Amino acid sequence: MVSGKMVLMADFLAAAESRGRKLVLYNCDAQPKINMEIKIARSDEDILKCWNVLFELRPHLDKNSFLPTVKEMLTEGYQLAFIEINNEAVAAIGFRYQQYLYNGKHFYIDDISTMPLYRGKGYAGKLIDHVTAKAKEKGFKSVTLDSGYQRFDAHRLYLNKGFTLHCHHFFKMI
Repeated sequence: MVSGKMVLMADFLAAAESRGRKLVLYNCDAQPKINMEIKIARSDEDILKCWNVLFELRPHLDKNSFLPTVKEMLTEGYQLAFIEINNEAVAAIGFRYQQYLYNGKHFYIDDISTMPLYRGKGYAGKLIDHVTAKAKEKGFKSVTLDSGYQRFDAHRLYLNKGFTLHCHHFFKMI
């Protein structure tokens, strides 16, 4: 409202042009088209691309042992998928096949993380959808994960993706 009257966009543009100014308008609601191609980390190079994003989730990790640890985990059935922008992984998910008496064959998500600047843009959801689709293809009945009590934003994502709170996971250091 200006001087008690609502200024129309056309009037605003005309006034700016009459003063010799050119305005460029941006649609603030428009979302840029983002490439969310999911890649599978198999090479050393791809595994190392995932270092920064996984370090966000697991700050206790040692960079020198990261590559050999992930390579060993890959031989044990761990799979690492990621989405990259400008040759850097901005989101990653690590998961593996498991089978238990209580829920049968399923994928367990070990790790899921998104770089802070890219959170809230759908990357983690896309990765969860990828793992869920792979589980369905294999005839599995579930996808499971554990999450720290303090990860409220992550919990909101999991609930929105259809996960339910199922149990407490207990841990004993030895």
